[in-house]
Parts: sequence; C-alpha cells; structure tokens
Amino acid sequence: MKYIIATLGCKVNQYETQAMEALLLARGHESAAPGERADAVLVNTCAVTAESGRKSRQTIRRLRDENPGAVVAVCGCYAQLDPDEAEELGASVIFGTNDHTQTVLALERAVAAGEARREIDRPFERRAFEALPAGAVGGRTRAMLKIQDGCVNFCSYCIIPYTRGRLRSLPPEAAAAETARLREEGFRELVLTGIEIASYGVDLPGKPDLADAAEAIAAASGDMRLRLGSLEPSFLTEELCERLARTGKLCRHFHLSLQSGCDRTLKAMNRKYDAAAFFAVTERLRRCFPGCALTTDLIVGFPGETEEDQAETLAFIERCGFADMHIFPYSRRPGTPADRLPDQIDRATKARRARQAQAVCDRMRAAFLAQSVGQVLPVLFETEEDGLCTGHSDTYLPVSVPGTALRGLVKSVKITGVEGEKLVGTVL
Repeated sequence: MKYIIATLGCKVNQYETQAMEALLLARGHESAAPGERADAVLVNTCAVTAESGRKSRQTIRRLRDENPGAVVAVCGCYAQLDPDEAEELGASVIFGTNDHTQTVLALERAVAAGEARREIDRPFERRAFEALPAGAVGGRTRAMLKIQDGCVNFCSYCIIPYTRGRLRSLPPEAAAAETARLREEGFRELVLTGIEIASYGVDLPGKPDLADAAEAIAAASGDMRLRLGSLEPSFLTEELCERLARTGKLCRHFHLSLQSGCDRTLKAMNRKYDAAAFFAVTERLRRCFPGCALTTDLIVGFPGETEEDQAETLAFIERCGFADMHIFPYSRRPGTPADRLPDQIDRATKARRARQAQAVCDRMRAAFLAQSVGQVLPVLFETEEDGLCTGHSDTYLPVSVPGTALRGLVKSVKITGVEGEKLVGTVL
C-alpha cells in the first residue's frame, strides 16, 4: 500500500502522525513518492480555531482530488468534533483523537477489502494513556516522546478539552523505558511533549509531577539532551524549576503559554494566573537556567479587548524579553464560551494589533540573537548543505558553521555573528 500522510496543528499531532507512520512502515507499507498516486490518504486534523478547521477541510479535499480512488482516512481534533462533515468530504475511515493504532489497522482493511469504519468515542470517558511508538521517521537526530494527554483548564477560547478529554499521563517508568530505547537507536535530543505537560502525573498513583518524569527520563537518557514542550506557567513552582535544573539535561528553552499581558483579558480568557504571577515564573526560570530563551504564544483582539488592554500587553511582553513569540489574531471557535462573548473585534483591528505585537517580537528576537554573539553554545547539528552545517543551540536558536560530517553530533560552537534570523560561528 502506498500512502500519503498530512498533519495539521500541534506537536502532539506531529508525534501521533510519526507514530502512525512508524506503524505503517513496520507493517510493510510505503510512503508515496512526490507526484505518485497513493492508495491511501491519512489526514491528522486540527480544530483549535475555526481557521484550523478550514485548513483541515481544505487539506482533505486537496489530497482526495489529487489521489482519485484512494481511501481517505481522517483523525484528530477536527474529526473528533465533526465526523459527519469528514464523511461528507469523502472520508471512509474516521477516528478522533484516540486509538491511532486502530486507525492504521482500519485504513489497511479499507484499502484491502473496502471496509469503512467510523469510531468516535467520548473523550471525557477516557482513563488510559494511549501508548504509541516514540521516535521520528526519516531521521535519527531529534525524537519526540508524548508523556501526557488531555486538558481540563477550560480556557474560554479553547475547544481542546472537548476533543482530548481529561488528563492522562505516561508513567515515569514507561517514559524511562522509551527513553532508553531511543537512546540505543542513536537519537541525540528528546522532546517531551503533550497537550499540557506541566500538569503531568495528577492522574497517576502517588501523583508524580513533571520533575519526577524529567528525573526518570534523564537517568535513562545517556548522552541525549532533553527539551520540554509548551508549559502552563501556573504549575512552575520554585521547587519544580530547581529540580528540573538539577537533572543537568534540560535545554535552556522554555515555551510558556501567556496569551495576554493584560489582567482583565486574562480573566476573560479564564487563564489561571495574572501578569504578575507570569512574570515571577520568567524570573524563576532565569534564575534556575541562566541565559535561557523564553518564548510564548499571544492572542490579540480577544473579545472586549480595548486599545488600553493592547498597550498593556505590549508593554508587558517587552518587559518579559521573549526570544520569540507565536502571535495569533483571535479566531472564533464555535462551541467555546468566548465565541458567545459580546464586543467581538473586527478583522482589521485584530490584524493591526498582531502587527504591533510582531514589531515588538522582532525587536526582542534581534536583541536575543545579538546577545548570543561571543557565547559558546552547544549545538545539535541537523542538516548539511553547500559546505555549511546547521542545527539548533540548547536555547533553540538556529546556528550555522562551515564544515561537513557534523549531522547528529552536539558540538560546542563559538558564536561570532548574526546573519538574518540565525547565528553563525565556529566549532571549538
């Protein structure tokens, strides 16, 4: 069977896609070459915003039309929410955000025997963490390991708790075993990912926390370095940060979910902190991980957000000194409380506020790149082209050096300058 897989959305979706592809490859199937017609199309969808749903539908239509006669399978958050619509788009295999192994098996049966299958469960009835093969397809540099799923924060703009369900965690001993396997396979970096990893362990016996997981994984990681996925700041206590630092394995890059720097807007979003508490977390991380890079997500144009609220947010993000930001104009998502709020903001205003925030982001990123010049940074090299090897520092900055045969190695690099959006240097 020749297949095509497309992924939309977050790193958890990326992890689940690579796990499904690993299963397909292990069962003797092949990825279709560029331009080659596939027997099966699998789209792992996203629904975090209305725009994400639109892109998911667009991808399904495009791959369906480019591969006439192929079986179309759909999974992920959009399929979880709108299975009827997925079926109308031509999908005959429809799963949601669970049972990815069964998704692959159902796709096989549909290609071999024409068996359609639709399996949409109730996310809040899930109790078990779905174990999937960790790793990466087509490379041995950086692997992902999902250690947590689900979210119960119920932010007013977010549909994800309704598609992913309650909190579920991979036990520390199982995470350590997967880490040891990935180490033996030769990976040099492991990204710990999940829907909300800062709340790791609340469902497990004894309630281990993220530090317990990191300690178990670090002990099994050998010479791999560890990187954390997106973090909810409200869980990052002084003790947790200190324990994470003591592992000695964590990369100095932390992605903190902010969304707004205005307390009034944060309250309307049903976030679990105010700006002062968030800033205290940034200081805490910088004490425990000197020189770390902090990045964040920001939503502009939330319902009811005033020009004064926007100015407050811009001043706050500059005070935080982020190394980079993901900036999103608020996108209405039917089924969320925020979609029903009054004072929805027009598209032009949201676009203008996004540009304002991006200008601040650009200044902060340029400053963080500039302050890296003269430092010695550990770099994991990933690609080689035209006599240059490029990888990422532990602060997740792209770094290029002249050289060959560095792919998959971690080397100390003296940073000598900035070229555009990346650092340049020489290997020591």
